[in-house]
Amino acid sequence: MTTSAELIEVSERRSAHNYHPLPVVIHEADGSWVTDVEGKRYLDFLSGYSSLNFGHGNQKIIEAAQEQLKHLTLTSRAFYHDQFARFCAGLGDLTGKDMILPMNTGAEAVETAIKVARKWGYLVKGVERDKATIIVMEDNFHGRTTTIVSFSTDEDARADFGPYTPGFTVVKYGSTEAIREAIDANTVAVLIEPIQGEAGVLVPPDGYLTEVRELCTEQNVLMIADEIQSGLGRTGATFACDHEGVVPDIYVLGKALGGGVVPVSAIAANEDVLGVIKPGQHGSTFGGNPLACAVGNAVIDLLNTGEYQDRATKLGEVLHARLRELIGHGVVTVRGRGLWAGVDIDSSLATGREISKALMARGVLAKDTHGSTIRLAPPIVISEEDLLWAVDQLADAIDSFR
Repeated sequence: MTTSAELIEVSERRSAHNYHPLPVVIHEADGSWVTDVEGKRYLDFLSGYSSLNFGHGNQKIIEAAQEQLKHLTLTSRAFYHDQFARFCAGLGDLTGKDMILPMNTGAEAVETAIKVARKWGYLVKGVERDKATIIVMEDNFHGRTTTIVSFSTDEDARADFGPYTPGFTVVKYGSTEAIREAIDANTVAVLIEPIQGEAGVLVPPDGYLTEVRELCTEQNVLMIADEIQSGLGRTGATFACDHEGVVPDIYVLGKALGGGVVPVSAIAANEDVLGVIKPGQHGSTFGGNPLACAVGNAVIDLLNTGEYQDRATKLGEVLHARLRELIGHGVVTVRGRGLWAGVDIDSSLATGREISKALMARGVLAKDTHGSTIRLAPPIVISEEDLLWAVDQLADAIDSFR
């Protein structure tokens, strides 16, 4: 098995078809570029769904991982280790929160936030046992566990996985009034993506997050911000909530927290919320392991410089200005913030997957979602020259269908 075709054939035959990858087999990567097994280079315009905000093989992150590999990789949380305190303190300082609960994947972090919110509701707010509800948004994407798909409105993610977990109320994204109408005595939290990534990089109306924050405070309801994709520099701020000066009660973090090296996730909250969790009530063998913490510490150090947030802001302005020039020329709408964009292609021309395959043929890797939309999220380390070249390839790919 040496060629892309051979590797793809075996992969399709021997693995479950839970993904529909583009027909490319990546062998190595550096910065914003990846190389396939035949030696062809591609510009990565997806960044592992924002897991690679700092680029492939970021030297500081790789060095941190390599150094930790020499010493200790796992203890389980049965013992302390020497990277743990720094990780918790560093991430706590970055988020402005008292406490951290580390996990591995983004979905685990969301599940953790749900459990904490429910327990807080019973122990602190006084909600009747087993009656707690959490308000979620239409077109949300928080993962694919059985609990999370129970409140998904994406039938591909949800269908045939029932029975579904109760305790969730779905409302329209972007409408504070819809949240207000849904809140009752049993509501313990509002779970929200500050920008909906999987839905097509949907940015809510200006002031929406501020209104949600004010409403949650008024109604004694926790605001949970899923910043797994939108956080850690992607939008030009440390967190997407920062654009409105909003601080949620619980941050849900993942993806870029692992620097594209290992899965690292966490929730961050103050002690009056996260303090409801006691020994034995929640955990993970690998959550907060030494290797993960060492990598996470390197990521936090990078973010503390402010360099990546500034770079995402400046390059994001370049990206969106160039993308807007394509509106009316095969592009219907462009949305997003920072180095993150959702581009709606004229469906009479091509599907998002067809455009993604045409981009791949031109040396750019991106991903479609919901039919005619493609998502663009290059590593923050990308050069302006490469950024503009990639959008030129998008324009050319669209023209090839006209």
